[in-house]
Amino acid sequence: MTVTIPATAPEVDPTKPPPAEYLPDYDQFVTEDDAPVDNFFSEKQQRLLTEPLYSARMAERLGRPLLAAANVGVFYGEGQPAIVPDALVSLDVELAADLWPKPNRSYFIWRFGKPPDAVVEIVSNREGGELGSKRERYAQLGVAYYVVFDPQRVLGEEMLRCYELRGRTYAPCTGGWLEDIGLGVRLWEGEYEGVRTVWLRWCDREGNVIPTGAELAEAERARAEAERQRAEEEQRRAEAERARAEEAQRRAEAERARAEEAQRRAEEARQQAAAERQRAEEEQRRAEAERQRVKEAQRRAEEARQQAAAERARAERLAARLRALGIDPDAEAL
Repeated sequence: MTVTIPATAPEVDPTKPPPAEYLPDYDQFVTEDDAPVDNFFSEKQQRLLTEPLYSARMAERLGRPLLAAANVGVFYGEGQPAIVPDALVSLDVELAADLWPKPNRSYFIWRFGKPPDAVVEIVSNREGGELGSKRERYAQLGVAYYVVFDPQRVLGEEMLRCYELRGRTYAPCTGGWLEDIGLGVRLWEGEYEGVRTVWLRWCDREGNVIPTGAELAEAERARAEAERQRAEEEQRRAEAERARAEEAQRRAEAERARAEEAQRRAEEARQQAAAERQRAEEEQRRAEAERQRVKEAQRRAEEARQQAAAERARAERLAARLRALGIDPDAEAL
C-alpha cells in the first residue's frame, strides 16, 4: 500500500502552525467517532503505556520533549482515514496549548513535522492486521519502532514482538530496547489497578520498569516510612545510648564514691596505723626508758652491793687487825 502525504503539507517547525495557504480543510478529517474502546484490559494497558511516562517525568530524564498518547488518531494524508495505535510515543514534539481546535485534536503528521517514533498495538482478535496491514502502514509512514503486544497469544506463542525500521521495512529489535528514544519495552507480571496479570511496560536500559504515579507514590510512602522507621530507630538508639551513658555515669559516680570511700578508709587506716605506730614507738620509748631505769637501778644496786661488800671487807679487815691486836671487835665498848 502506498501512502501519500499531501503536497500541501510543507516541512515546518512542529511547534508552530504552518502558513495558512498550506492548511487543508480539517473538517474532512474524522478525529472522533462512536467506535467504543476496545475492552477493559486494553483500556488499562493503554493507560499503563502513557501515564508512567508523565508521572516519571521521562521528558526531563531524557532531556527531550515527549508526547505519549493512547487511542489517538494519526493522520498522514488528505482523503486517508486515520490509523489509531493503542499507544504512541513521539519525541521532540509538543502539544498545542489549546487542544480543542480540530487541527490540535489528533496527531497530524504534517503539523508535528514527523511521524510518531514508536507505536504499540494490543492484540485482542485475529482481525486487527497487527502483523500485516498495520505493520506495513507504520513502516510506510516512517514510524521507527513498532511494538505488538499479544497477551492472549492470538497470533502465536510470542506475547511480545518488537520491530525496528530499517530502510522501509521492519526487522526485529534486540531485547526490546528502542535506542533512538531511550526507552525499552518488557513484559511485567504484577498488579495494576487491582488486576494481576502480564502487562506491557516501558523500561530503562537495565530493564527497570518506568513507574506509574501510584508506584511512585507507594515508593515515596515506603521511603518515607523507611525514613520514619530509621528516624525512630535512630531515636531508640540515641535513647538507649543516652540511657547507657547515664548508667555509665551513675556507675562512674558510684565507683568514684566507692573510690573516695576507700580512699577515706585508707586515709583513716593510714592515720590509725600512724597513731598505732606512734603509740608503739611511745611504748617502745617508755619501755626503753624503763629498761634504762631498771638497768640504772641494777647498776646502782650493784654499786651498792659492791660498796657494801667493800665496806664489809674493810670491816672484816679492821676486825682482823683488831683481833691481831688482841681487841675483840665485837665486844661492847665500856
